[in-house]
Amino acid sequence: MKRVKPKKNLGQHFLVDLNIARRIADTVDACPDIPVLEIGPGMGVLTQYLVTKEREVKAVEIDRESVAYLHETFPSLQANIIGEDFLRMDLRQVFEGRQFVLTGNYPYDISSQIFFKMLDNRDLIPCCTGMIQREVALRMASEPGNKQYGILSVLIQAWYDVEYLFTVDEHVFNPPPKVKSAVIRMKRNDVTDLGCDEVLFKRLVKAVFNQRRKMLRVSLRQLFTDKPARPAFYEQDIMTQRPEQISISQFIELTNIVQREMEA
Repeated sequence: MKRVKPKKNLGQHFLVDLNIARRIADTVDACPDIPVLEIGPGMGVLTQYLVTKEREVKAVEIDRESVAYLHETFPSLQANIIGEDFLRMDLRQVFEGRQFVLTGNYPYDISSQIFFKMLDNRDLIPCCTGMIQREVALRMASEPGNKQYGILSVLIQAWYDVEYLFTVDEHVFNPPPKVKSAVIRMKRNDVTDLGCDEVLFKRLVKAVFNQRRKMLRVSLRQLFTDKPARPAFYEQDIMTQRPEQISISQFIELTNIVQREMEA
């Protein structure tokens, strides 16, 4: 069968360096003994190494041409190649409710959506690895106090320990992307409850980082749509900080402060 032509509308950049593909596949070994779900296998450059591991492997691919290629190239995997859109899947049905590792060479344009879905299914996904745009990887792994620290940093690190593993140059792809890539690994931490309203936590984090150059006493005002917060609320010491200066534990504390003010 002829090779699959990368499709621009699907953001396809096929990895052609087998050594890097092998290194990415090996990142799943950090969470042994559970199945693996690969997103966007394309022509199977990563899949060929995943299937050598002694565990169940499934792959989800939205591109019909790639699905046909995978069926022919990996006949033993035919029943485990899912021709669907990952973002629309019910992940509890993939491995009958069992936990699994999520991995892949993730499409750049939907990588953030993939990780938000991972967060929504964190009880199913104790480990997530793979390759993404370097800029996104830096944001995910960033600590407070630098310009990369943002929404992804806080929401992911609240539940996962993030490792930036290595950088990947543009020339190992067909076609080469315009940016560098990076391989990351995320493992669930010990947190089972944030200790605050999770919906409000996410709303607050997104709100303040959307105005990241402003002090919290300015950016938090947008949360009080029903009734304004009392003046004393904005006089607290933390209100002179900007969001990139706030740790995850402080964001949790801030969420509880905001909730008490909303209920006052």
